Amino acid sequence: MMQFLAKAGLAVMLTAGTLAGTVVPAAAQLNIIIGEPDRGPPQDYRRPPGRDRPSRGCDPRLAENLARDYGFRRTRVVDITPRRVIVQGWTRRGPGEMSFGNVRGCPALRR
Repeated sequence: MMQFLAKAGLAVMLTAGTLAGTVVPAAAQLNIIIGEPDRGPPQDYRRPPGRDRPSRGCDPRLAENLARDYGFRRTRVVDITPRRVIVQGWTRRGPGEMSFGNVRGCPALRR
């Protein structure tokens, strides 16, 4: 009987040691989220201080060149917003204005 208890105790100790080595890594992978997941701070889409133009988006010189391609003369950028780049110039009919999207490639929005 004593040998049986000794073997059973040894088996329990081996099993506990084996499970203790595998439970810790498995517990590190377990991630339970209740409610809204933590997404971190929101991104800052404003221009960094000290910059003339946004780092990505429509280049004002490209917008002026595209307006010239549409028939505008003496073009100049009058306003840059997060969504649009507004260019004014002269057409055959007189002064005109054209808007471009403030994304890469400067797509024309309206004439």
